[in-house]
Amino acid sequence: MTSGTKHIKDTEHSNVWSVLRIMSDFVKGFDELKNIGPSVTFFGSARFDENNKYYKEAEKLSKLLADKGYNVISGGSSGIMEAANKGAFKSGKAESIGLNIELEHEQGGNGYTTKDLTFDYFFARKVMLVKYSLAYVIFPGGFGTLDELFESLTLTQTKKISQISIFLVGTEYWQPIYNFIKKNMVENGTIDIKDVELITFTDDLDKISKDIDKRLILHINDLKNCGLSDSEYYKKAIEQLQKQ
Repeated sequence: MTSGTKHIKDTEHSNVWSVLRIMSDFVKGFDELKNIGPSVTFFGSARFDENNKYYKEAEKLSKLLADKGYNVISGGSSGIMEAANKGAFKSGKAESIGLNIELEHEQGGNGYTTKDLTFDYFFARKVMLVKYSLAYVIFPGGFGTLDELFESLTLTQTKKISQISIFLVGTEYWQPIYNFIKKNMVENGTIDIKDVELITFTDDLDKISKDIDKRLILHINDLKNCGLSDSEYYKKAIEQLQKQ
């Protein structure tokens, strides 16, 4: 069944059954990921191969973070997602998590995950990609990556999620979009100048790693202030801090 056919059948069938399938996606994600501990999510194109410079950088950064004990989460497919999972898998010191989606094209497991889930719905998968991470690293990509970039910014700007770090890596690729955000959007009043500061625009992998360490400390304080110091996640965050 193609994705288009599936969408038509979902539309025509009882809304109750659609809701149950959606609930199944969420229950599966919450159940499998609720206690994974401090994690970093990688976004980027599925179309890059292992010879691509961004693929190599994603793998390098992922291994650097996993060596410190941070779990790595990706969309579980090829390209940047594969590179991220590969780096964490090679490290062997953290979980390499792939959250896949059923698609006609460009999607399939990459073989470098220690934990993988497959979702029927994009929006359920996106919730899981952002819910359990304290930082998002966004490498060059297409429409899907742009969607993930701006959704991450929107959730952070509107405080619908706890404060996280958003890194835009591949400055040559992203420069026109970053300029548009800084200039056109700010000058037209569609965002505030302070909103630009939600983005860390850099190719410095060591800086990203150190900034994520700082974010972990802030995240632990946020959890404590919210009365969650007895939670399993808080305990794992403390364990992660002690490794540094």
